[in-house]
Amino acid sequence: MIDNYNALLKPGEEELNERLEAAHSKIFAQQMQMKEKGLPVIVLFEGWGAAGKGSALGRVIRTLDPRFFTAVSMHDPSEDEKRKPFLCRYFTQIPEAGRFLFMDSGWMTEVTHDVLMDRIDRKVYRERVSSVRRFERGLTDNGYLVLKFFLQISRKEQKKRLDALLDSKDTAWQVGECDLWENKHYDKCEEVFDMFLEDTSTSTSPWYIVDAKSKKWAELQILETMTAGIDMALKNQTLTVPLIQNTFPLIPMPKLKDVPLDVTIDIDDYHKELKELQERLHELHNQAYRRRIPIIIAYEGWDAAGKGGNIKRLTAALDPRGYEVIPIASPKPHEKSRHFLWRFWTRLPKTGHFAIFDRTWYGRVMVERLEGFCTENEWQRAYNEINEFEKELYDWGAVIVKFWVHIDSDTQLARFTDRQNTPEKQWKITDEDWRNREKWDLYEGAVNEMLAKTSTTYAPWHILQSNDKHYARVQALRIVTEALEKALEK
Repeated sequence: MIDNYNALLKPGEEELNERLEAAHSKIFAQQMQMKEKGLPVIVLFEGWGAAGKGSALGRVIRTLDPRFFTAVSMHDPSEDEKRKPFLCRYFTQIPEAGRFLFMDSGWMTEVTHDVLMDRIDRKVYRERVSSVRRFERGLTDNGYLVLKFFLQISRKEQKKRLDALLDSKDTAWQVGECDLWENKHYDKCEEVFDMFLEDTSTSTSPWYIVDAKSKKWAELQILETMTAGIDMALKNQTLTVPLIQNTFPLIPMPKLKDVPLDVTIDIDDYHKELKELQERLHELHNQAYRRRIPIIIAYEGWDAAGKGGNIKRLTAALDPRGYEVIPIASPKPHEKSRHFLWRFWTRLPKTGHFAIFDRTWYGRVMVERLEGFCTENEWQRAYNEINEFEKELYDWGAVIVKFWVHIDSDTQLARFTDRQNTPEKQWKITDEDWRNREKWDLYEGAVNEMLAKTSTTYAPWHILQSNDKHYARVQALRIVTEALEKALEK
């Protein structure tokens, strides 16, 4: 791809200056249009060391309104970032609707450097390529314009620039060992770069190869490509995104109406089993921390089903320094204006820690679906997007346990009434709870579809029968301990 890029004929100086002026005027106007339409843009600059990525970024943004864009330089991942999924630090950077994000280096640099330094093998490389393709497609499906530029220079030109930088003590600091190694092993690097570019160039987020020998010419190529891409994004903003068929292995799930809810546990047996399971979970948590295994527990369920009490018994077994309970409410404005999974990517645990979600990303296919907070195309796409998200977590090494806390309608009514009539419990009941209850049948249908489409082999659903809360608590602890034991056996 690098060797065969179509370098356009560089215009003369007068035409170059005229086109640059026109391109800057146009992109400034487009920035305001994108802000008005709420369309976010991600611009990624990759390329050879000394190819001028930082310079190109500075030139491109010089006429834009700085209130509506962010520019970041993505260095090697920190130790904390290495304890999160590979894509986490990129997903957390994505801009709000109507804003631009400019990135000096990104996922290409990280993956290709890991290959070149023999930090990952071919299998991990293929997994990361798949992750990148899913990541970029998820962004474009959700309205992001993703523009990726690779700044190309020859080995001879790179050597010339590196020597010039090294000749001055004021610029020598800009040359790193990696740049010198890259020039020395140019052919090997070119092969890996070319492979990655080819593997991750798609119709919705293609790579654009920029002839970077001249800074002004590179600036013009980037600006004119950006303005053309923005024109297309503004034209296509109302198009419906095609749905992707699920390709992940699923586990058959029963309909909620077929799940028996008359199961109970003797109170003495409950206290005995609870203590034993909590002690065992405490031991497993220590082992998981030592082995750096992340654990993600997702709780969904009917209002008043007992999620809070269930979580309390689970966390009682854990080291308080090694877990976080994350209650999920309606998205805040800065969360709503990003990809719906952004607020969950930003809350992932470090390796060895628990993240316990009280409500989850499944709100997309339940509350948001039934209350009309997203379009039909958006919630239908979400099934596959969620499966992909959880596959990223699984491939990272996470143990994923998902609970649907289940009760029947009569039990919910009894618990609602008890809350309503007990002063110290009244904070637990809201008008919204009563309104949701009126839609029980609609929610039940949505939950059945959710369970059927997202209970994968790597992140299966577990239905907790919670008419008897004590039974559900022991059941949850047993499932979590078994999942951890299985992960620790590997």
